[in-house]
Amino acid sequence: MTPHLTTHVLDAATGTPAPGVDVALATASGVPVATGTTDADGRAGLGPELLDAGDYALTFSTGAYFAARGVETFYPSVTVTFSVDVDEDGGSRHYHVPLLLSPFAYSTYRGS
Repeated sequence: MTPHLTTHVLDAATGTPAPGVDVALATASGVPVATGTTDADGRAGLGPELLDAGDYALTFSTGAYFAARGVETFYPSVTVTFSVDVDEDGGSRHYHVPLLLSPFAYSTYRGS
């Protein structure tokens, strides 16, 4: 089973993937959906095979990631909210939410 949502965290300060980042997926109202941890390549798959339509929050535990490396950070966590659309037939394309991370900045986008 392939999860409907994947992520990839890259550490922009080192130019390498960010392994060991805990990630939590919840509905916008705070109901937990899935949790995971990025692998050696900074990647994680979360959630069921298909997410219901609606708004979601993906929270990355960036403070713990930087603390484990002895690096000060301004962001103890990063939360990205996004919307999932489902077609009339109940299908939906894959959602990929990358995070480009540094101790004092981050960016994200809808990947493929």
